[in-house]
Amino acid sequence: MEQEKKKSLIDNIWDFLASVKLAIVIFALISLTSIIGTILEQRAEPAKNMQILSKLFGESLAPSLYNISEKFGFMDMYHSWWFTALLIIFSVNIIICSLERLPRIWKLIKEPISPMSEESIKKLILNREIILKGKPDNNKALLADAIKSARFSCQEVQEGDGYQFFSRKGTYSRLGVYITHFSILVILAGAIIGIRFGFKGYLNLPEGAVSNAAFSGMNKEIPLGFDIRCDNFDVEFYGMSDMPKEYRSWLTIIKNGREVLQKSIAVNDPLTYEGITFYQSSYGMVPDSIGRGIFVFRLISNDGKTSNTNLRFGESFQIPGTSVSGKILDFSPALKVDEHGHAFTYSDHMNNPAVFIEFSGAGKNTFSGWLLRRQPNTWQLPDGHRVEFIDYWGGEFTGLQVRKDPGVWIVYLGCIAMSIGLFIALFMSHRKIWIKAVEDKNNTRVLVGAITNKNRAAFERKIDAIISILRKKQEGVK
Repeated sequence: MEQEKKKSLIDNIWDFLASVKLAIVIFALISLTSIIGTILEQRAEPAKNMQILSKLFGESLAPSLYNISEKFGFMDMYHSWWFTALLIIFSVNIIICSLERLPRIWKLIKEPISPMSEESIKKLILNREIILKGKPDNNKALLADAIKSARFSCQEVQEGDGYQFFSRKGTYSRLGVYITHFSILVILAGAIIGIRFGFKGYLNLPEGAVSNAAFSGMNKEIPLGFDIRCDNFDVEFYGMSDMPKEYRSWLTIIKNGREVLQKSIAVNDPLTYEGITFYQSSYGMVPDSIGRGIFVFRLISNDGKTSNTNLRFGESFQIPGTSVSGKILDFSPALKVDEHGHAFTYSDHMNNPAVFIEFSGAGKNTFSGWLLRRQPNTWQLPDGHRVEFIDYWGGEFTGLQVRKDPGVWIVYLGCIAMSIGLFIALFMSHRKIWIKAVEDKNNTRVLVGAITNKNRAAFERKIDAIISILRKKQEGVK
């Protein structure tokens, strides 16, 4: 009795884990929690998620909902023990469901096809009957050709006064669903590996700066194992608008004090090194960068003499071959001039950088004005000299999204396997056909029967095509 009860308990546990209802419930929980994890920013500063909850549920409920969400791990959901547990239970359910049903399917696959009686053929869902002129011996080749035209390699047996042909194809298509199950397990394994051994962070890297770490949403430092340097950053706009067309960073990877990789990155064109990928995601001005940035000018005199110079705020330069000098007195990352001619800064981003320079010659002030980087017409000086505003280097930072996912290739492999499994499961089928030819008053009565596990309509058209071929050849129509 005790052994019987113990076996019954095991059976109950097995049946529970093999339940399709359990699969539906677990999948629904994974989907629901993933939606919550998408709405709430993972590993973010509390203020960000408080703002999200305030917009969704109001400021009065936001603190309580935040505390509940944090207590249940929704602020770092994909690294929580319960989300990993859901994935593991879902995987166990898929494995047990497959083991539960695979033996029966495997038996159907390995079971050899054999001749059937006339009564059995007539009971099949798909069956047709036709009378051919002449005895079965005379129609034998015609029947074999008709089956081969449907791309079946048939077997043949002689039965008394007639013949029976039978064949099958797509036997292993029944395993399509199990390939799909396997692919889900591979994808889940890749996801768990990515969750446990990968990370997702960010890095705001000023021009010229070097960092050996990224940061999570909660400002936790994530060591990279190498250094990354931002050599330069630039934004290209649409025309004279403030809408960015493209922003690009020039990055250098430094390992053990040696530069090992250089690459310019843009949106959808990242840099990857040692499994860590850097995506271009944002940009901005470095706080208090006016005194730290470097102005890059190209100086051209009115007689064509040229020189390049790099200066800091407050420094002076001289037009080559002349006594005209200029001094940097002001800078604006985004300059506009109102209808009264007053210049003002309208943005903290470097949308329309401008530098104010005071020019003098022979010890006397001659003129002063704004030079705008995006407006070359402001570079021309009244006396024919030209000061080209090339760049303000060191004033901007590039915002990088940093991600390491060692399970991503496993996920890709699972996706490929899923595509194959779904194609087999949806577009291929296990088909069996029997054609029995018996003599009937010096003619041949042909009985065609067939079964398929899916796509019945398509197979029925195939059977009708075989009947049509037999009729046409019987009538002498090619």
